[in-house]
Amino acid sequence: MTNESTAADTRALETLAAAPAAELRETLLEVCSSPRWAEAVAAARPWPDRTALLDANAAAMAALTAGDLADAMAGHARIGTPKAGDATSEREQAGIRGADTALLDDLHEANAAYEAKFGHVFLICATGRTAATMLASLRERFPNDAATEREIVRGELRKINDIRINRLLDGS
Repeated sequence: MTNESTAADTRALETLAAAPAAELRETLLEVCSSPRWAEAVAAARPWPDRTALLDANAAAMAALTAGDLADAMAGHARIGTPKAGDATSEREQAGIRGADTALLDDLHEANAAYEAKFGHVFLICATGRTAATMLASLRERFPNDAATEREIVRGELRKINDIRINRLLDGS
C-alpha cells in the first residue's frame, strides 16, 4: 500500500468514525441490514486502519444469532433477480447479465426450492460469479441441514460486507 492510499484510508476511517451515531448507523446498515451487526461494528470505533474495520465486521458476523442473520439476509435480493434501481444489488449480481432464459428459469426454480426448505433467500457472495456458477453453488448447498447452511450464509455475508466496506472506504 502506498503512502497516498494509506493516507486516504486514514481520512476515510476518521470521517466514518467521527460521524454522528445516527449517520454512522445508517451508513453501516447500507453495508449490512442487521441492526445488531451495525451496533457491534460502530462500537468498535475508532478503527486504526482498514484491517481493524474488516476485523470488526468479522467479529460482529461471528456474534450474530439466527435472528440477526435473518435481519442481514433481508437486505439482499434473490439471486438472479437484483433489486431494480439498486446499484449495489445490480453490481453484485452483474454475473447474471446475458445469461440465457433457460438458465435463469433453472435459477428461479432452484431458488424457490431453497427458500421453501430454508425459509430465506439463497445467499452467496455473487461478485465475480456467473449465473451458472451461482446455480451450481445453490444446488451444491441445497442438501445441507439448516445449521450448516446458516454458517455458510454467515461466511458469505462476511465476504459481501468486506467488499462493501472496501468500496465505502475507497469512495466508490
